[in-house]
Amino acid sequence: MKYQQALQRVLAEDPVRMAALSAVQALDLPDGWIGAGFVRDAVWDHLHGYGHQPIAGDVDVVWFDREQCDPAYDRALEDQLRHRAPTFNWSVKNQARMHQHNGNPPYDSTGNALRYWPETATAVAVRLRDRAFIDTLAPWGLEDLFELRLRPTPQFEHEKLAVFSHRVASKKWLTRYPLLQLILPTPSLSRF
Repeated sequence: MKYQQALQRVLAEDPVRMAALSAVQALDLPDGWIGAGFVRDAVWDHLHGYGHQPIAGDVDVVWFDREQCDPAYDRALEDQLRHRAPTFNWSVKNQARMHQHNGNPPYDSTGNALRYWPETATAVAVRLRDRAFIDTLAPWGLEDLFELRLRPTPQFEHEKLAVFSHRVASKKWLTRYPLLQLILPTPSLSRF
């Protein structure tokens, strides 16, 4: 609960992120959230004492509707968001179809889809419930995010560990955020 309240404070005090949340709320998407770096970077910037930083990269909007799986619908939503809030680089993905792209079994909700994201600290999404309350979706919890732990989700601990490692290197998180603790799975020993 303490991390939930801390996350709400970090986001509520950031007018840029609140503007993005408001723009997505206006679309009233089914099971709609903003996740990934939008949340992760806000918290890590805060914990490193960097203050409110501009949003780096995309604003990842995730939602779930089995009836609207055409990627063109996501692009139309991106256009609507660009019209509402043109300063953001919007990326909208209906999670009802993303399992195909990622080679996973079908997802049954946005929360289920987040379980398949690469890092526990990235598998977090938020949305405005009203003007004052921010809902949080975090299938792996908020502890790693706030304790500055960079670890793969179970889906990325073994066969997909190279994907996780590539993300860590390409995004330069350990340089940008020197207080992070990189936590890798321990290799399992085969028993003969």
